Amino acid sequence: MKNVIYTTNAPSPIGPYSQAIEQNGMLFISGQIPVDPKTGNIVSGGIAEQTEQVLKNIQAIITAAGYGNDLGRVLKCTIYLSDMGNFGGMNTVYATYFPSDPPARAAFAVKELPLSVMVEIEAIAMK
Repeated sequence: MKNVIYTTNAPSPIGPYSQAIEQNGMLFISGQIPVDPKTGNIVSGGIAEQTEQVLKNIQAIITAAGYGNDLGRVLKCTIYLSDMGNFGGMNTVYATYFPSDPPARAAFAVKELPLSVMVEIEAIAMK
């Protein structure tokens, strides 16, 4: 049976989707963008600040799902960038959240992201 995950510590969905779905010990986290859940606004700054907020949002969802506060449970991330020129800045922040045994990952440049943000990340985690 699937379990819909929702927390006020991550941005509310802006469309017909869930923040995450958990089933059989697997957590599928929808793409997160750099929206501060307290203000509802995109965080100011550049790619580093935006990546930091996205990863905080993912961490909040993992915690709300009962997977602890442990990004080490993330198996796979897919990263969407508005410009591959931002890859280095994103990667520097990303590495601080996954200092050892990082998850499998793919990163793509896309034409445009919601609300014209610089980065969106979706993740899959396991209990």
